[in-house]
Amino acid sequence: MTLLAEPTIPSRRFATGSTRFDLSLSENPFPPLPSVIAAVHETLTHANRYPEFLPEQLPRLIAEHLGVRPEEVVVGSGATGVALQVMRALGDGELVTSTPTFDGYPVMAEMTGMTLVPVPLDAAGNQDLPALRRVVNRRTALVVVCRPHNPTGTLLDAGAVRSFLSAVGRKIPVLLDEAYVEFLSPADHLDIHDLLRKHPNLLILRTFSKAYGLAGLRIGYCLGRAPLIDRVRHQQLPFGVPTAAVAAVRASYAAERELRDRVTRINQERDRLRSALHADGILTPESHANFLFLPGPGPATTLRRAGIKAKPYPDGSARVAIGDPTVSAAIHNALTTH
Repeated sequence: MTLLAEPTIPSRRFATGSTRFDLSLSENPFPPLPSVIAAVHETLTHANRYPEFLPEQLPRLIAEHLGVRPEEVVVGSGATGVALQVMRALGDGELVTSTPTFDGYPVMAEMTGMTLVPVPLDAAGNQDLPALRRVVNRRTALVVVCRPHNPTGTLLDAGAVRSFLSAVGRKIPVLLDEAYVEFLSPADHLDIHDLLRKHPNLLILRTFSKAYGLAGLRIGYCLGRAPLIDRVRHQQLPFGVPTAAVAAVRASYAAERELRDRVTRINQERDRLRSALHADGILTPESHANFLFLPGPGPATTLRRAGIKAKPYPDGSARVAIGDPTVSAAIHNALTTH
């Protein structure tokens, strides 16, 4: 099956040296919308002034958009920065999560003195919720569940997530990492209001880095019941959220329709490439994010030799960011002609 390239997306990331494309960070290939750029540019005329000592405008803006209270929102430097605040707030103990997972979790576990307890994915590449539940004990300080999962893109059933939260109980904090939630179909979204009402131990982590295309501005947030969020907020870095973040989020919310069109385009390109690869016998998990996971042992090496920088894994698997048709064609050609 031939994968034809469509018009180039202007924000394609090129790397130096022998690397043609850098797809290792699951970035959005589109630049910020003009209205978002204009809003951020306006704040630069006041860059001689400090931002808020502790952020109030951004949590209030996010809370209003999502229909929660401001005291149920904590913000920080991307989802990674907020996750670090969460882990510091919870102290030492064990961090239970699937493996492979987002690279930041093992790094932050070491930074905060947590002991990482990795649980392998099941045979289908899904997070093994029963196995995660079995290793939870009195030493567990935090359980991380990703939906969609990074790096496979697989999606846990909503009922399975609810059952898992009920099984864990109310004493063990659970971080539901929804960094890629905007790429889900409406039917696949969880009812966050119902979950937060039932589970005072639940924290929901999100970011403006992926679907919103604001990775360079480092804007992340976490939702939860006020008592738990207050513990996380105590780890807030003074002057740590720039004024530009507030302007960018406000403008992004005002441009939801345009941003949704971009997400649709990325999803369509992802599915198009996956279908083309499957037609050539290269099987990949169904992804619900802006990347594809290519199981090992060969893809990471093959792509590297073709000048395509993917996120590699020890078994030779690779994760590649999706969205640019020209890059998709390069991926397809590399994997089918090597």
